[in-house]
Amino acid sequence: MRSEQEMYDLILSTAREDERIRAVILNGSRANPNAPRDRWQDFDIIYIVTDVQPFRNNLPWLERFGERAILQMPESMGDGTPEGGPPPARHGGEVYLTQFSDGNRIDLTIFTLADYLKQEPDSLTVILLDKDGILPPVPPADESSYLPKPPSAKQYADCCNEFWWVTPYVAKGLWRNELPYARHMLEVVREELMKMLEWQIGLQTGFAINPGKGGKYFQKYLTPAEWELLVQSYSGPGIAETWTALRALNDLFHHSAHIVAAHFGYVYPQEDEERVRNLRLMIVD
Repeated sequence: MRSEQEMYDLILSTAREDERIRAVILNGSRANPNAPRDRWQDFDIIYIVTDVQPFRNNLPWLERFGERAILQMPESMGDGTPEGGPPPARHGGEVYLTQFSDGNRIDLTIFTLADYLKQEPDSLTVILLDKDGILPPVPPADESSYLPKPPSAKQYADCCNEFWWVTPYVAKGLWRNELPYARHMLEVVREELMKMLEWQIGLQTGFAINPGKGGKYFQKYLTPAEWELLVQSYSGPGIAETWTALRALNDLFHHSAHIVAAHFGYVYPQEDEERVRNLRLMIVD
């Protein structure tokens, strides 16, 4: 596996030797001073170029970065235009998400300066190269773009409603022995739980800490009992185990949602929960 320094040398030498590439920007976890470091982190790179067109769908040019295990090009994916052609670029740039055979990965976005400046600012930004001094100055990289935000009363109510609305879908699917459907709906329920837990952790940390994409840092902030319920919600693949997971999701959501409601003075839909729990029990029987 090529080292971090070897990868940076390759990324920067490619830019320095190509007159069409005028600047190089680093985003993502490698720009994050708080992110744990490991060799599997992606290199989230932006090339600022004079013209994107020569870089579009240019796989021979991409070969300079190494042997590919798999490539994804989001701007070229989809059903295409009504005439059958490729879909137009969604943000004016070209994107190569490349997993290399040696384990390294580069997520490379190619922009003109004009299109780059149209994008939402990313607080995890480090300028690696600027040949012409064309990039606006950026503050030291931090996680401010990725911090959870306090929920409005409507966001809170919508989260609760969706959680308890979808719970019977899981139960009915399990009763019918439709395991794939039930597991699919279980993940819809989980999405609302994760949202609520993110708000709860936000309360604990003053909404000043990034709890991590997909809850990857949740264990740092949950109590052992809360963490155990979350772990139980990922129980085994069978029907009985999925019932266990659903009960854990219900119990943890009840707990977390009450914490958030008490802090903000929001109304928790207790009667909805009780009716849905009774319905769940009826479906079990």
